[in-house]
Amino acid sequence: MTIATPEPELLADAPLMSGRQITSIHLALQHTVSLWVGAVSAGKTFASLVAFVLALRNVRTGGTVVIVGRTLDTIHRNVLKPLQDARLFGPVAATVNYTRGAGVATILGRSVELIGAPNALAEGRIRGGTFALVYVDEATLLPREFWAMLLTRLREPGARLLATTNPGSRRHWLRVEYILNREAHDLVVFHLTMRDNPALAPAYIARMARAWSGMFYKRFILGLWTTAEGAIFDAWDARRHVIEWNDLPPIERLLAVGIDYGTTNATSAILLGITDEGRDTRGRPIRRLALIDEWRHDSSIEGQGGRLAPSEQSRLIRAWLREPHLPDRNPGYSARIPFVFVDPAAADFRTQLKRDGLPTYAAENAVLPGIGTVASLIADGLLIVTDRCGGFIDEVTEYVWDAKASEKGNDEPVKEKDHSLDAGRYAIHSTRAVWGRLLASPNYRAAA
Repeated sequence: MTIATPEPELLADAPLMSGRQITSIHLALQHTVSLWVGAVSAGKTFASLVAFVLALRNVRTGGTVVIVGRTLDTIHRNVLKPLQDARLFGPVAATVNYTRGAGVATILGRSVELIGAPNALAEGRIRGGTFALVYVDEATLLPREFWAMLLTRLREPGARLLATTNPGSRRHWLRVEYILNREAHDLVVFHLTMRDNPALAPAYIARMARAWSGMFYKRFILGLWTTAEGAIFDAWDARRHVIEWNDLPPIERLLAVGIDYGTTNATSAILLGITDEGRDTRGRPIRRLALIDEWRHDSSIEGQGGRLAPSEQSRLIRAWLREPHLPDRNPGYSARIPFVFVDPAAADFRTQLKRDGLPTYAAENAVLPGIGTVASLIADGLLIVTDRCGGFIDEVTEYVWDAKASEKGNDEPVKEKDHSLDAGRYAIHSTRAVWGRLLASPNYRAAA
């Protein structure tokens, strides 16, 4: 799961690896399958990639080497780019050659196949293969059938598989069928936390711990397998997060509008901005994200006019966008809304908006990463919501994990009364590359 995290604060003279990381590399030599599991920024990827480079040197000339990830882009971002960093891998970095989008890379002069496995159909791509060395990025994101087939492909003498992952549900197939039955699979598991990464500054670790709550804290900070249950935004406190519209702090800029479109369900449009609240005692800008205003139509509510045609919803939203959205005491801000993000599943409505002169973008709709981004902002007090966003405020306390999905090892929210939450998530998660450079406490950045 890719999430927005603060830019790590690194210690200048820290050792490159901790004792636990070094031990994991040594012990991995003794097992067929090695799995690095734990918190974000724990050094899982670095330790596993060192083990991979050492293993690659020992692969026989004819052995097939494979790197697996959810997509070729995630392989490039999470595996190949770190390997190309000379600060981490010294002269090895210069041997890593890759053209983005290609299915093959060269590392240490060896050809390495790259395989994206976004769904169960990817299993067919490895049928019949015989692999000497496999590296897997984010194993919990792979289809169960693909992982099972992958293990049967380790048919070269001394073949090995190295994998990393953030933990998921306690009922996830990787934990239940493999980690809890590790001896049958000659599997060793290494659990790392941020304290096992010697390069991280203590202040960064403490700040990250404050930025998460509930399930996200247990997984991302403690590195534990945790079943998703109960309220999703359990750090929400209306006294802390809701303000009257007239009390809105000065807005530095408007960022985006997120739209969740419905016909029988509600349609919600929410405006996102970023505040300018002066400077702290160290002279750093104080900023928060703000959900400023909301337009919402729910045909199921008496008095709201019943079901509206797409053209009529488009007309009303465009009229709402032209209205003033900030109190009069917000002079100087740019009234231009640079982005309008719409549910990517609502292609017909996007076409209607475009026909009516409103260009839009398909929102980034990775649900769990988006929920994680919003949850961290709520937990760290970096998101405020005005009382004009009534739909969002009504839904946020009712947003819960789906117990039936959890029983199957999946993390899914109950898809009820979430239209304004989705609109807010679209605006927030789709613009994280913009606000990530502006929020100062902590200095969030977009996950690449």
